[in-house]
Amino acid sequence: MSTVAWITARGLFGRRRFLLLLPLPVLLVVLAVLSRGLGVAPSDWGPPVLVGLGLAVVLPVVALIVGTGVLGAEIDDGTVVHVLTTPLPRWQIVLPKLAVAAGVTAATVAAPLFAAGLLADSVRLGLALAVAASAGALAYSALFVAASLLTRRPVLLGLVYVLIWEGLLSNVLAGSRVFSIQHYVIALADRLAPTELLHTTVSMPLAAVMIALVSIGFSLLAIDRLRAFSVAGETS
Repeated sequence: MSTVAWITARGLFGRRRFLLLLPLPVLLVVLAVLSRGLGVAPSDWGPPVLVGLGLAVVLPVVALIVGTGVLGAEIDDGTVVHVLTTPLPRWQIVLPKLAVAAGVTAATVAAPLFAAGLLADSVRLGLALAVAASAGALAYSALFVAASLLTRRPVLLGLVYVLIWEGLLSNVLAGSRVFSIQHYVIALADRLAPTELLHTTVSMPLAAVMIALVSIGFSLLAIDRLRAFSVAGETS
């Protein structure tokens, strides 16, 4: 399993798509620093920067880029054939790749969110955002890794979920937030560091349960889907 994780990480950092991870986290920190430096009240810039950009854009987009890349890129270029011909059980292929995706996403997003939370309120809020984002990184990664095995256009499917479901419907239909990873993350962060800067109608217990269900459910789906692949890389 460690070999699969190492190969996945090496391949991910060697691809140009990794460069796509940098601009959004940097923008998040820059906006937080500028807002703090210009003396703007945290109540004015905190929600749009921390939630509107950090949790609603940076976290899911980074997870989408990484999650669809750890297996999707191998399917696209045909190198998945080498993976499928190994004697490893499929779970020993999917789980290390999922771990790499979640780890890279968490590392990329947690640090800038911590910095932004620190500038907006306190160390406690920064840590809460970092911890909650790391939990969200696992759920998003499981979703997007599974999507890369379910469709040839996982990025498009992921964008539909992030932009339409989480970005549009969850703001119009409060009930849809029950199926929004973004709101699970907000609920976790708000419980760890209660603040007026974060708001959601999703309860903490529901958020914790749903993150676990999403992470486990889509991981199992990805494992099952990989079993259905033939050596040619097509689903049977």
